[in-house]
Amino acid sequence: MALRKIVTVPDEVLRKKARFVKNFDENIKQLIDDMVETMRDAPGVGLAAPQVGILERIIVIEYGDEEDEEAPPKLYAVVNPEITRASSEKEMGVEGCLSIPGIVGDVERSTSIIVKGQNRNGQKVKYKLNGWVARIFQHEIDHLEGVLFTDLAESVWQPVEEPELEPENVEDNE
Repeated sequence: MALRKIVTVPDEVLRKKARFVKNFDENIKQLIDDMVETMRDAPGVGLAAPQVGILERIIVIEYGDEEDEEAPPKLYAVVNPEITRASSEKEMGVEGCLSIPGIVGDVERSTSIIVKGQNRNGQKVKYKLNGWVARIFQHEIDHLEGVLFTDLAESVWQPVEEPELEPENVEDNE
């Protein structure tokens, strides 16, 4: 496995439509492994192949269950993902992107979706997704179409990091 360079705006590869994967060879498996390693190193919760400069329809996502913080995060690697159903119920949420560092925005997304695609070996997969993991899938699949979250955002801003307080500087108000 190897870390790949994450492409950032304004690189034009982020605006191009990715190609469908037809050959599930060792190169695709290596790309998926590299993408997982790159996503974890960044750190991020999702990464699409165009974000590492490869115009192939591949996404990787690693996200833990919101309800069960003790459970290890689940890793998804989906080739040729397609949203086949999206709920009409939508929700606003704050998103960021490894390809747009230092910016976040409010984006409205469907709260639940069904995604079909293929795994790293070309076998069909189908996921019923809700909540934040559904949001992450929608964000990553948008990358395969050349769409960035800033295109969809109601507002964007630079988050302000709160300075960390030293424990001795925290007052006890009891």
